[in-house]
Amino acid sequence: MKEDKFNQLFDKLQGSFDTEEPFAGHQQRFLQKLESSKDIAATTTKKTSWWKPLSIAASIALLVAVGFNTFSNQPTIEEQVAEISPEISNTQFYFASLIEEQVKELESESTPETKEIISDTMIQLKQLEASYMDLEQELIKGGNSKLILSAMIRNFQTRIALLQDVLDQIETIKTIKEFSNENNII
Repeated sequence: MKEDKFNQLFDKLQGSFDTEEPFAGHQQRFLQKLESSKDIAATTTKKTSWWKPLSIAASIALLVAVGFNTFSNQPTIEEQVAEISPEISNTQFYFASLIEEQVKELESESTPETKEIISDTMIQLKQLEASYMDLEQELIKGGNSKLILSAMIRNFQTRIALLQDVLDQIETIKTIKEFSNENNII
C-alpha cells in the first residue's frame, strides 16, 4: 500500500524534476558569492569587536567600585553614634522594635474610616524620624551629647505616644461603629 502511494507520487511528478546541467561557470559564480559573504561577515565582526573589551572594562570598573565601597573604613552613622554612646544603641534597638510593632498593629487596623488618620500618623512618624536623623548628625558633629541624647530619647517617646494615641482613637472609632451598628439592628 505504501509502495503504491510512492509510485503514484513519482508518476505525478515525472517530468517536473530538474535534470538539466547548470549553465557554464555556475560553480565559479557560486564560489565568488561565497567568498563575498565571508568578507561581509568578517567586516561585520570587526565592527562589533570593540564591545567585548568595553564590556570587560565596565565589569572591572563595577567590581572595583563595589569592592571599594565594601572595604572602605567609613563607619555608618549608627556605628558612630554607638561609639559616642553605647547605651543609645541599646535604647534605639528597644524603641525601634517597639515602634515597629505598633506600626504593624496600626496598619492592621486600617479601614475606610481610619485610613486618613493612619496616613496622617505615618507622615508625622516620617517627620519625627527625619528629626531623629538630624539629632544623630548633631551628636556625631560633637554637640552637647547629654542634651542631644535626651532629645533622641524624647523623639522615640513621642513616636510611641503618637502611635498609642492613634491606636486609642481607632479603638474609639471601632467602638462607636459597633455601637451605632447595634442601634441600627434593633
